[in-house]
Amino acid sequence: MILNRDSCVAVVGAGAMGSGIAQVAARAGHRVVLVDTGEGALNRSRVGLTGALEKLVGQGKMDALERDGILARMHWTTDMAEVAPARLVVEAIIEDRAIKSALFVRLAELVAPDAILASNTSSLSIDEIGAHIPQPERFAGLHFFNPVPVMKLVEVVPGQRTDAMVTEALLALMQQWGKVAVRVRDVPGFIVNRVARPYYAEGFAALGEGIDAAAIDQALTGAGGFRMGPLMLADMIGHDVNYVVARSVYDAYDGHTRFRPQPSQQALYEGGTLGRKSGGGVYDYGASLPQPVYVTPGSAPDSIGVSRDHQGLVAIVEQARQAGLAVIVAEDLPADTLRVGEVVIALGDGRPLSRRVEVDVLLDQARDFGAAATWIISAHTDASAAAAAGLADRLGKQTLLLPDRPGLIVLRTLAQLANAAADAVEDAVASAQDIDAAMRFGANHPEGPLEWAGRYGHARLAAALSHIADETGDAMYRPSPYFGSVEDLAQ
Repeated sequence: MILNRDSCVAVVGAGAMGSGIAQVAARAGHRVVLVDTGEGALNRSRVGLTGALEKLVGQGKMDALERDGILARMHWTTDMAEVAPARLVVEAIIEDRAIKSALFVRLAELVAPDAILASNTSSLSIDEIGAHIPQPERFAGLHFFNPVPVMKLVEVVPGQRTDAMVTEALLALMQQWGKVAVRVRDVPGFIVNRVARPYYAEGFAALGEGIDAAAIDQALTGAGGFRMGPLMLADMIGHDVNYVVARSVYDAYDGHTRFRPQPSQQALYEGGTLGRKSGGGVYDYGASLPQPVYVTPGSAPDSIGVSRDHQGLVAIVEQARQAGLAVIVAEDLPADTLRVGEVVIALGDGRPLSRRVEVDVLLDQARDFGAAATWIISAHTDASAAAAAGLADRLGKQTLLLPDRPGLIVLRTLAQLANAAADAVEDAVASAQDIDAAMRFGANHPEGPLEWAGRYGHARLAAALSHIADETGDAMYRPSPYFGSVEDLAQ
């Protein structure tokens, strides 16, 4: 089964998602029929798509000839019968299983028996939507991400009855459209809406403990390397969307602890403070957004001590040398530890500072200490915090002081994302490579969670997660079997 540029593509639903899919298909050379029951929706789609193409021309990303060709290949209509010549029909309507199912039964009567039918659902079961479709072997999920012309990822989701040739044809077609196509098993949340849950959950867990929202978001951007902090991102998405997805994934997995929604986000949702769309959520968008309060640095040191085993601190030690500091190997320091004056700074391993009696300051993990703009610490005293901030300042970093908590926030978030990704591999949701690609191109993460886990070390990660689970008493932090057991550390 082959889909090529001569194949007509129909899209049902002229909202932002459907219009985006239609634009991408037309730009790839297909004749496109965009169907909606409302003239208003079609008019908005036509105006929006024309404006988007004009903008691309103005930016020099498209010439006028290509723009005119795309528009010439587009046809907007309220007449569902006009999908008849389509070799592929993509549905992009309301997330309601019964409505989608009824639509596909009707579409199956209008198109050729071997035309492919695909749903853009982000959360519903492909097998359940397609339960009553004639020739169900030609039905699959084709989950795009918004805005479709910009976001690269497409999750291709075969159901149990989907013909393997249909799946391969869709994977090949998405690649022709310039997309990163990943094959996903038909499970709740697919890849992205499942694996991304801990990013928001950890942010809201910290918020629920009373940690400052601006500090949480800065920690995950300045040290975690994410483009936007979890709380601001959830505000942008809207808690009526983000919390509902969290709840639906949790319920679909029978309350699996790994996907437990956080009460602090539930309170926003139930209170109608839905984020930017309502003028307020975690943040008040009618006022200036708050900024994190950084630690005032102490005197910049001229030298530091470092443990002989400092694999986790190599980037910091190298930056210290480049900044002109004398670096002295101290045999009395435990692994991954620095000394500034008399202050001992240890890299976190999941245990809280209260369990590290030999340590004055606990340094949270950064995705890349060389590139990180911010250090995240907890400290026994203001003086020890200032000493750590003095070193950070000498290296061009700012320092945020957080309350002592297991795994602090960056390590805890990175570890739980890796944990969720590892579970998905164990559950045969997708391959490790496709999961990493999905999180990079569908959630805009700077690297795949399993790629990060590989750099961090599986045994080391299992130990950190076990420490967090032990200290919090929360089973959702138990390491996935994918990482092996903590006993592996002794081997």
